[in-house]
Amino acid sequence: MRNVGPLLFGFVLFGALVPLGAQSHVSVPVDHEIYYVLEMAQIRGLCDPLPAVRPYSQKQVLDAIDMILSRDTGILSGTERDIIQKAYRTYQKHETGLDWRRGNYTFQLYTPKKKIPFGGDIGIGTQISFSGAYYTGIDDFEWGADNKISAYTNGDVGDHFSYRFHFLGHITRAPRGLLGEDYHTYYDGFTDEPDEGYIDQTIRTYSQPLAFFPYTYRKTWDGFVVFPGDISATGLRNWPDEMAIAPMILSELSGTLLGEVLTWRFGRLRREWGAMSVGRSLIFNEAAQPFVALEATFSPFSWLSFSALTGVLEYFNDEDLKSSAWTFQNAFSIEMLEINFKNNFHFDIGSTAVWAKRFELGYIFPLKNNFLYQDSIGDFDNMGLFVNLRGKLPGEGKILWFSFFADEIDPDINQISQFFQLDRKMYAFQGGVRAVIPQLPFSSISLSYTKIEPYTYTHNRIFVPWYNNEYDGKTMPMETAYLNNGESLGYYLPPNSDELLLRFQTMPWVNTLSFFQYQMIRHGADHGPQAVDGSSFASELDPRGRNSKDVLKKFFLKDGAYEWQHIIMVGAEHTLERFSVPIKVFGSFGVVVSYYTGIDGPANSGKAFSYSVIDTPSYPKSTGIILTLGFRIYM
Repeated sequence: MRNVGPLLFGFVLFGALVPLGAQSHVSVPVDHEIYYVLEMAQIRGLCDPLPAVRPYSQKQVLDAIDMILSRDTGILSGTERDIIQKAYRTYQKHETGLDWRRGNYTFQLYTPKKKIPFGGDIGIGTQISFSGAYYTGIDDFEWGADNKISAYTNGDVGDHFSYRFHFLGHITRAPRGLLGEDYHTYYDGFTDEPDEGYIDQTIRTYSQPLAFFPYTYRKTWDGFVVFPGDISATGLRNWPDEMAIAPMILSELSGTLLGEVLTWRFGRLRREWGAMSVGRSLIFNEAAQPFVALEATFSPFSWLSFSALTGVLEYFNDEDLKSSAWTFQNAFSIEMLEINFKNNFHFDIGSTAVWAKRFELGYIFPLKNNFLYQDSIGDFDNMGLFVNLRGKLPGEGKILWFSFFADEIDPDINQISQFFQLDRKMYAFQGGVRAVIPQLPFSSISLSYTKIEPYTYTHNRIFVPWYNNEYDGKTMPMETAYLNNGESLGYYLPPNSDELLLRFQTMPWVNTLSFFQYQMIRHGADHGPQAVDGSSFASELDPRGRNSKDVLKKFFLKDGAYEWQHIIMVGAEHTLERFSVPIKVFGSFGVVVSYYTGIDGPANSGKAFSYSVIDTPSYPKSTGIILTLGFRIYM
């Protein structure tokens, strides 16, 4: 693969220097509020269907805004039009020189011989944010921090090639609670088969970061954090339980070819594919950790596009640099075909592969289906299939969607009657609806239900023929779970979970975004005496007796202990523009009510039992009151 990479990159770079229209192809971060605005405009029919592959480039955003403004015949309110126009000014070309309002310096040069324009921005930014949580009943207070400094440069070389280098330094704190140290990656009682690579492990289980709302804290570091008192090669740590320093680099090279029919990007950044509403993807979620990948999208028509990506996944640092990374030598490929019928209907289908790194051209080649390719090279990889549907409901501003992701599902027609009972049926699905509220600027209400079956996003560790699987005297099979840096590539919930999410979002003024949401999350316990197998990203499914063993049958809520979380949260952000430097202030406040249900029988017995609320040392009740406040400058 090292020999192919430079040739492919050289071809792309050569094509990138062919002059077309002078626009920036640098991406807009997937968590930017502009994606919500564009989704609202698309639902209301103000722009053509937008790709289900994000992030978009700045040029794509500008083109979409142009279309929205040209189609507006009084549909947008005055506030909405001001929001759109402000976004346009953010991404359009700027005059050279220092701009205090934007926090950067814009330059424009020309190469001496060919007179190719070389220009861009150099900028800085910072964020200061603290969060605190008080838990009633146990009388405990926890605090966290997510502070960062940012320095970047981005711009264009010629008319068809863009670049971005973004360094972030974080000072962060996110304490967790240790829930247990005896969760089995297979299950209690599993018989090891070390010659095959099937080796049970007992692992520690931690809570979500206690100072933040559940499943909202994102890793903001590359590989490790360092505590200020121990800055050394031996001081690398895997989690900021105390205040720690954490570096991160996000960068990219990007552009278009063939008159913008083909767009490409080579870089390390956060992405989201196949989301029928922003942030809801089951396949490749914006919460996934960034990694280096080469991706391309071919869009010959507005109603048809094909996208493919291949990248190298990053290891999860749970011991030290080498021993942790030994088994995490993985790559990831995804391909997706999209079809749109105006704004009325969207359909996409595709496949994924997590595979041990090797000279494997089949996964890199976009016109060979990942799922079927495995049959040509042997069963050494983790394969997935997915499909997404979205349709516009009668009336103005309402959409309905359904997503399905199958993780190595066995399609045996003889087991249809056991589809909802066998652990080997690993899949996730989501249904949702979003309605625009026309009386309020860019306002909507959405309701979605997501279910992640046991063992979904997991995979057995396996021996592969091209790796030496012994390290420091230990037999170590390769990890092939659907993870990057210890976090899911798919939805942010762990296996054996479900979620009901109700969210109201509005932009009442040009510089203001606010929301209210309610979540109910239920998750099989991965600690304690009634732990449920298949409830952790580290879980591994027994390869023997998958159709017959009682322990490999699932009965959601009725086969062990389950945590229930009811989360009510309200939040807002507002940009203050009265000062020479714009300051964005933000905050959120809410309550998390957590408790467990247990069953009146043994866990993982292959039988369904009645369940009831319990309160024990392993499964306590708690109520958390959480507050986050912060501000950003130039970010």
